[in-house]
Amino acid sequence: MRKLTFITGAAVGFVLGARAGRGCYDRIAASARRIAENPAVRNSVETAAHNGREVAVRAGHAVADRAGDRLPGSLSQKLRSVQGRQNPLDDDWGSGAA
Repeated sequence: MRKLTFITGAAVGFVLGARAGRGCYDRIAASARRIAENPAVRNSVETAAHNGREVAVRAGHAVADRAGDRLPGSLSQKLRSVQGRQNPLDDDWGSGAA
């Protein structure tokens, strides 16, 4: 269902974008760049990302505390390794390292 919704949205966006023309696209792209370069927006994005990481770390600790040994071995090992760090935001979850 999500794929169908995404494909439908992409198709509608493509058709509407093609009808609007290049000039409209350029104006929208320039507006998006100005918004993205705004220091207040950048600060808000960085703050949201940092807060999201903190919440994820706390959630990981809660899962590790409550689920304990019921988790698969590799996941329990990752949770324990993150719990033992001084700065839990410095992790290797996406790197494939053990």
